[in-house]
Amino acid sequence: MRKLLFAVAAAAFALAPAVAQAQSPIVIKFSHVVANDTPKGKGALKFKELAEKYTDGKVKIEVYPNSSLYKDKEEIEALQLGSVQMLAPSTAKFAPLGIKEFEALDLPWLFKDDATYSSAMKGTVGKWLFQKLEAKGISGLAYWDNGFHMVSSSRPLTKPEDFKGLKFRISGSKIADQYFRILGAIPQIMAFSEVYQALQTGVVDGCENTASNYLTQKFYEVQKDITVSYHAHLQYAVIVNSKFWSGLPPDIRTQLEKAMADATEYTNQIAHQENEDALAEIKKAGKTQLHYLTDADRKAWQEAMRPTYAWAKGRVGQEVLDLVAKELDVKMN
Repeated sequence: MRKLLFAVAAAAFALAPAVAQAQSPIVIKFSHVVANDTPKGKGALKFKELAEKYTDGKVKIEVYPNSSLYKDKEEIEALQLGSVQMLAPSTAKFAPLGIKEFEALDLPWLFKDDATYSSAMKGTVGKWLFQKLEAKGISGLAYWDNGFHMVSSSRPLTKPEDFKGLKFRISGSKIADQYFRILGAIPQIMAFSEVYQALQTGVVDGCENTASNYLTQKFYEVQKDITVSYHAHLQYAVIVNSKFWSGLPPDIRTQLEKAMADATEYTNQIAHQENEDALAEIKKAGKTQLHYLTDADRKAWQEAMRPTYAWAKGRVGQEVLDLVAKELDVKMN
């Protein structure tokens, strides 16, 4: 009898690795709207690499770039429903949830450089904003940098008055909507995946985006003029479905948090250089004319857009503006 028990135990022990190996890995669908060869795209792929490595294959990350799984208007609803587990939307995308405070990050001329942005998001501002998501069943994991916006159209844009009457695609931020309106332009909310065709057909006259997005989405091919204005910053929030995240085994979640931290450091380190390289590629292609603001031009833009700060109080609230003002040492009025 004892021999039989030992034999059964030995057989079970021998079978255990095979059973464990047969178990399916945990699948995390990571959806985003940009190309793989942008800072965010590369960050998502780096997270996939590290997550699968750190968990010894117990987790499988499926990355869906270029709105291949969901349009950007549908992403957050899909996350809340659990149809997708991870996203990295621009921070303006949270306003439809009733969380407008993130739009404070879209204020023009707010961050003087990437380092200033990074410091703010690691500090009080970033943590406070993530807390706002919790009631919506969303957890924030990290902020990813994609640098500063340029602006483009079918004519040079160097003076505030150059914007008058032009239709500009925006991602949905009411802050961006406001500063374009102040300049006399007509903002149009449009999904990122629709922008190239809209520019090509004249549905909109121009847009704002980072150099890496202008290059990878080929916007530069259908815009005669790009102004390297760097007037506003583009950032993403990497978010997860809270129920899914909290339901993961603690050891798995710890390894995924480590993978996200390392992927975030990688993404934010490459963002600046990626945009510089993209700008050089756009210039080399010779299909669009690059324009640079003089000090006088920049001052004129700043003064023209300044009323956005006073307007923002009614949109995002005084509390977040006070936090941002303290963190960045800027005046909000």
